[in-house]
Amino acid sequence: MEFRFTDEQVMIRDTAEAFLKEVSTSEAVREAMVTERGYDQALWQQISQEMMWPALHIPEEFGGLGLGFVELAATLEQMGRTLLCAPFLSTVGFGVNALLVAGSETQKQTYLGQIAEGKTATLAFMAPGSRPDARAVQVTCAADGDGFVLNGEYRYVLDGHTADILVLAAREAGSEGEQGISLFVLPADTAGVSREWLPTVDQTRKQASITLQDVKLPADALMGEAGQAWPALAKILDLATVAVAAEQVGVAQESLDSSVAYTMERVQFGRTIASYQAIKHKAADMMLKVEAGRSAAYYAACVADEALANNPLGEGLAEAASIAKAYCSEAAFFNAGCGIQLHGGVGITSEYDIQLYFKRAKSSETLLGDAAWHRERLARQLLDGDAA
Repeated sequence: MEFRFTDEQVMIRDTAEAFLKEVSTSEAVREAMVTERGYDQALWQQISQEMMWPALHIPEEFGGLGLGFVELAATLEQMGRTLLCAPFLSTVGFGVNALLVAGSETQKQTYLGQIAEGKTATLAFMAPGSRPDARAVQVTCAADGDGFVLNGEYRYVLDGHTADILVLAAREAGSEGEQGISLFVLPADTAGVSREWLPTVDQTRKQASITLQDVKLPADALMGEAGQAWPALAKILDLATVAVAAEQVGVAQESLDSSVAYTMERVQFGRTIASYQAIKHKAADMMLKVEAGRSAAYYAACVADEALANNPLGEGLAEAASIAKAYCSEAAFFNAGCGIQLHGGVGITSEYDIQLYFKRAKSSETLLGDAAWHRERLARQLLDGDAA
């Protein structure tokens, strides 16, 4: 693996940084986050049509740019730095990856082309109060002639109330664990689908619940083989986990940068507080967290590239994704928390942006499993490997 950016990747990162500094300012974030939609539709069209970011790692034959996961991670890092309010993670990190992993050629041709042109998508799989594993899939599906009927409720669906395309996980009645799970893709306006925005602590990223009441789907909505979708869903979730980790690196980096900038301006006892050794030690700890998380995230992005291109089963992806999510979750939350401390009492007030980064750090920490959950998962993988 090459652990340095190519010239093209540097250009992509720098272009994303410059664009986002212009359009995802503090004022723009605060304006978008108080709306139910959660983002500016005109900005999303600009991101889709001019920057073509939703098409980043969509293959060229489906209307995309044909780039890789490293380029996607570099873009997501910059989005984390500016707390971009847009349905990018849900559309690309979840929806596009689901179609790339589990979609048929017809489904890819239909939906990936729509996403490249500006449609949004998301993945729903978790029942209320569940954890991000196979047991989270509790919506039921039953054969209905040549098609299927789905019933149940999903929670914690990123941008679920606004997405144009839904990828849904459901299981056969009476099945348990990894058995009996199927994936479906459908337009969000399908009859029987109702969606509701659910406010959370992180106003910069919207979540929703989705309820299915006798939703009838044709046979061509099924992704892959009925009842055999868990390996594909597990791979999709690992790819999404890597995407979240890359964004967390940006949150951690900006928490450090903005806090250091504040300490260089704040004067106490006749000198800037940045000159005190204790502050320097704290900043050094924060920098160490960022660099460790960044290394883990980009290694996982390289593994994700291999998993999408040459590794249908995704060997090694689960391990790399868990390592990245554990490190990056802790880095983002540690740095945002330290940032509030370095800002002093004003850090938690609405006047300063560091409190927004703290909320995003906490929200993204729990998304797809926190550090403790992923370490437990790594331990199970190691035990299974030793047993084998």
